[in-house]
Amino acid sequence: MPIEPEAQQRERRDLAEALRDLRHASGLSGERLALRCNMSQTKISRIETGRALPTVIDVERILKALAVPAEVANELLGLARSANVDYASWRAYARVGLHRKQAELKALESSSREMRHFLPAIPTGLLHVREYAVETLSPTVTGDPARNVSRAVRARMDRQAALDDPSRSFWFLMTEQAVKWRRAKPEVMAAQCAHMAEVNEKPNVEIGIIPQVRHVPAAPMNIFVVYDDRLVTVELFSGEVALRDPRDVMHHLNLFELLWSHALTGNLASIFLNEASEAFMRQRD
Repeated sequence: MPIEPEAQQRERRDLAEALRDLRHASGLSGERLALRCNMSQTKISRIETGRALPTVIDVERILKALAVPAEVANELLGLARSANVDYASWRAYARVGLHRKQAELKALESSSREMRHFLPAIPTGLLHVREYAVETLSPTVTGDPARNVSRAVRARMDRQAALDDPSRSFWFLMTEQAVKWRRAKPEVMAAQCAHMAEVNEKPNVEIGIIPQVRHVPAAPMNIFVVYDDRLVTVELFSGEVALRDPRDVMHHLNLFELLWSHALTGNLASIFLNEASEAFMRQRD
């Protein structure tokens, strides 16, 4: 289960202190440990002081270099895995303003070269037309936190400038349901589908759509985004989880490639989107 920020910080402090104490107990200097781990002494220092969060692989290398007993090593590896997972609730974002979440996403996108979005239920904000963005950012059920919708929409639309940066590559993989789920009025849905077909023409953007008739040997559990090969974010109903363990990142990259192999892409995806747009236009009252 996701953990609260205070517990996350405590786990990270505990991990840093445990690694430092184990090194002291071994009698090794930071320089000697760094040499054994094939790391820099600066990195070891930053890990031990809590200024840098080590990956699970980093911790494995340190524990092996220190010849830590298996029982202790397993406990610390579990702590490292937990420390490498972030959780933020949508309620927390709403308290500070959903536009700040959009700004955070913009900064993350600006620092990444390749982004892979798996979208089983709804298109990402990078692909939204304004009217569709309003619908998706407006409160819908009892318990939804209040938010400044217009400000969040402006911030979301501002993010879309990243799609015009030729130095960045985007893959958007959607299920047929994500395209056709009626989240708004038919005319808005028609505009949304037509817009995605237009975006698919950008040289640095590829859209894939998995039709319902395809046999796919994997279940579309959650929305996830892979940033380069360093970070995965996974969306839940209540919030968002961030994964940094390289093995978690590689798992999601492999999953994305598997799902992509069953998708309509290129011109076939554009045809699908335009046909969906036309179908929504026929549904207008």
